[in-house]
Amino acid sequence: MLRQLYVINGPNLNLLGTRETNIYGNQNLNEIEELSKIEAKKHKFNIKFLQSNKEGLIVDWIQEASKEAKGIIINAAGYTHTSIAIMDALLACNIPVIELHISNIYKREDFRKHSYISKASTGIICGFGTNGYLLAINAMSNILKDG
Repeated sequence: MLRQLYVINGPNLNLLGTRETNIYGNQNLNEIEELSKIEAKKHKFNIKFLQSNKEGLIVDWIQEASKEAKGIIINAAGYTHTSIAIMDALLACNIPVIELHISNIYKREDFRKHSYISKASTGIICGFGTNGYLLAINAMSNILKDG
């Protein structure tokens, strides 16, 4: 039986592949989703892959995931540094959360070094490009095996 995993993407990630390719690479979000689904099947996950530019919708998905999923991988993008609402929703769910960033946020502007999401996260993956999605799926599998 496949375990449900939510992969939630925040604002502007729908522009991947065309936006600041020197930072975020050339893969678009659809390509990342397809590769993530392939990796997920290896770990017996069914992925619900989502993206929104709207903070409230992301909060709704987190609440939904807390009832339906075994874990959440979240690339909250710009909301990482601003959203107490997303942090509170993640803190309220009782499942593992992996915070994901394509770039290394600690090598960028100072404001990007603060993450509200980290307070609610089991772990953080950043700086591995779009390969971070695959690493996060593997990490979630290990988290769920251990406990």
